[in-house]
Amino acid sequence: MGMTALTNGHLRMADCRGHCRSASTPTAGSLGQQSRIASNGGTRLPNTAEGQANFKSAHELLQSDQLLEISHKRVSKIACIGAGYVGAPTSAVIAFKNPEVDVTTVDLNAQRIAAWNSASLPIYEPGLDEIVFISRDGLKQTQSLGLNGGSTVPSRLNNLLTANDDKDRQVFLSSLGHRGRRPNLFFSTDVRTAVEEADLILISVNTPTKLHGLGRGSAPDLGYFEAAARSIALFATTDKIVVEKSTVPCGTAESIRKILETNGRPGVQFEILSNPEFLAEGTAVSDLLDPDRILIGSLSTPAGYRAAASLAEIYASWVPEDRIITMNLWSSELSKLAANALLAQRISSVNALSAICEKTGANIDEVSYACGLDSRIGPRMLKAGPGFGGSCFKKDILSLVYICESLHLYEVASYWKSVVTINEYQKDRFAKRIIACFYNTLTRKKIAVLGFAYKKDTGDTRESAAIELVRLLAAEKAKVAIYDPAVKEEQIWIEFGNDGELSGAIKENVELCRSAYEACFAAHAVVILTEWEEFSNKTSDLPMARTPALAPKDPNRHGPNSSRTVSIPSKSVNGVCHQSEKTNVADSFVASNGIAHPKTTAAANGNDENQKRLDWRRIAMGMEKPMYVFDSRNLLDPVKLEKLGFRVEAIGRASNHDRQSDHSSVFID
Repeated sequence: MGMTALTNGHLRMADCRGHCRSASTPTAGSLGQQSRIASNGGTRLPNTAEGQANFKSAHELLQSDQLLEISHKRVSKIACIGAGYVGAPTSAVIAFKNPEVDVTTVDLNAQRIAAWNSASLPIYEPGLDEIVFISRDGLKQTQSLGLNGGSTVPSRLNNLLTANDDKDRQVFLSSLGHRGRRPNLFFSTDVRTAVEEADLILISVNTPTKLHGLGRGSAPDLGYFEAAARSIALFATTDKIVVEKSTVPCGTAESIRKILETNGRPGVQFEILSNPEFLAEGTAVSDLLDPDRILIGSLSTPAGYRAAASLAEIYASWVPEDRIITMNLWSSELSKLAANALLAQRISSVNALSAICEKTGANIDEVSYACGLDSRIGPRMLKAGPGFGGSCFKKDILSLVYICESLHLYEVASYWKSVVTINEYQKDRFAKRIIACFYNTLTRKKIAVLGFAYKKDTGDTRESAAIELVRLLAAEKAKVAIYDPAVKEEQIWIEFGNDGELSGAIKENVELCRSAYEACFAAHAVVILTEWEEFSNKTSDLPMARTPALAPKDPNRHGPNSSRTVSIPSKSVNGVCHQSEKTNVADSFVASNGIAHPKTTAAANGNDENQKRLDWRRIAMGMEKPMYVFDSRNLLDPVKLEKLGFRVEAIGRASNHDRQSDHSSVFID
């Protein structure tokens, strides 16, 4: 089916409430009635005086009287193929919010599945532990552990489960809606059973950039995705709804449909949906609990609408229905690539401006703050840094570039490719600045690298700016000492596992440290690469409040017990929020569910060493002189550090040498 034939498939869940009862289908879920979905050419459907939806443009897809009769199947079992950063958290939240639905996450990596079934989850994500433990183990089972603050459950959750005050326990249990819920979240390597039993299957596998063949360096490698689809075709014995969660190029749904139809068993029907994720690592739980939108792409057919309604009902158990939006498959697939491209473009734009600031004496935080006050721009994602990282931005932009080139849109491809070019330029520029400060020689100089994750509140190191910087420093024969509070040591070594000629330099010149003080002792310079709060010396580092244009229309949408945080600007950081900044939905989660994420809880109890700020005076006493700090995140107050004798070089600010010169001469003939 061509793209133009799908342009009228833009739908919204809110327009079909109360019109979907079916005598042949049991009532279900938070929608209260069976759902149906209709189209109105990309706008919300207007209602008549009698409250019935007006389907004026629905004739292109289906007669309105037929559309009004569409009902959907209630989903009781879900399988998710892929237990990574997207699949497992998504499955956990779906299970947590739908206690009556069994959710099984499967993966061929037995070690990863074992970790998901253990007390130590394989990824760090604030708030995820509690949701997994409750959904996976059930409240009764969790309570029966009786660990009294042990490691299997977070301390606050354990305290609530074993509280002596019955009133506190009842408030907690009632807030969850279940006084002793059964386990409904499972992790397994048994793909066959999960597929056979599921009504709805999520495909959430890695789609990396191709490293060989046609399109290498830009096109996505869909090998894992195709393998998952073939497994579904092989094992499915009943009709299935198959959902794309992985980020894929336009048209993938049609390719998957052909694979399923040609390889599936006779009589088994498949409906393909696109349901892209919009999660940011470090705030993934908040993003899942309070999403800006849920996109569901489907075919503009009765079967497509029924499948979309089944998935929408799952989300509607906690997501407001006006945020559940359906559209055609191609639009949904492209929306994810477009969103990431626009966000990355914003980061590269402010990073490009930071280079100008360093040459002119302007302050990038002040420039970002001034621009962010414009309601057309807003303050989000305007924090300069060492360049974006993570698994998505670069990969998705390159995928978009490949699509443009395949469509002979070379000027468009060049435009988007420049976003990646600026990102690599920012990393290279920062590294050269470090080397220049040491008169272009780092031999036998110790450099402390604080932070290896690509951003705070995650242990993910994929595409981290730290990887190439450490490689370059090691190649320059510097002694590099790395510390990160969340990244596991083995993960850091994995990142350097395929560096070829630099492997000897890495082994000889890189060490991993258990504390920031150990890394900084006897160092000539400290390099801040991840914006962990413990590294900061600022008195206040509050995120910028949302502008009225970005604020929720309904201030009470999180419920009467919500404690959603909206902070005022902080002068010390010029009111600019971090790239990973997310309005504090975790507080709302605590208020409505009675639990908090581990780092917040531990810090409140005084048990989390990582939440204690570094004593920069102590660091200064142990460093070699002259001592430098290279701040790629503008996390530090340079005035305070300079009083301690540090020479501070920060992104988007003139260097010590440049600050002593007359910048006005730049503009004088």
